[in-house]
Amino acid sequence: MEDKISKPGNPYYSNTATNKLNVSNAEWKKVLPADVYAVMREADTERPFTGKYWNSNEKGTYYCASCGNLLFRSTAKFSSSCGWPSFFEQENKKSIVFKNDNSLGMERIETLCGRCGGHLGHIFDDGPEPTGKRYCMNSIALDFIPDNK
Repeated sequence: MEDKISKPGNPYYSNTATNKLNVSNAEWKKVLPADVYAVMREADTERPFTGKYWNSNEKGTYYCASCGNLLFRSTAKFSSSCGWPSFFEQENKKSIVFKNDNSLGMERIETLCGRCGGHLGHIFDDGPEPTGKRYCMNSIALDFIPDNK
């Protein structure tokens, strides 16, 4: 299978590779745009209702913006009105990993890319059936390929 997105300045990006990456933040800083680096490596958050995918209904596939890892299908996306793209399930059990996050005086569960460890957002227990989960993602942490391409 061939990669669908090409990022010539990022040697770690692949839509087909599944190997775990062990890349230093110094190296990520060289290959990621500053805004993507801030969210994915420093756990920053984009403002609600500003990301390119929060209100998108287009059919397709979402990938990690840092490494190209397959994360979600649009069939798992739903409108949560929270201001960020929301999904009720990840594409496979290895695509996203979880970490307790007690920052900002809150108890939350952080979602990280299962391949590169980049910060994607958080997961909550207020999503729709069948999972009851809401993967609340930063648009800037996602790349999207429409089904018609």
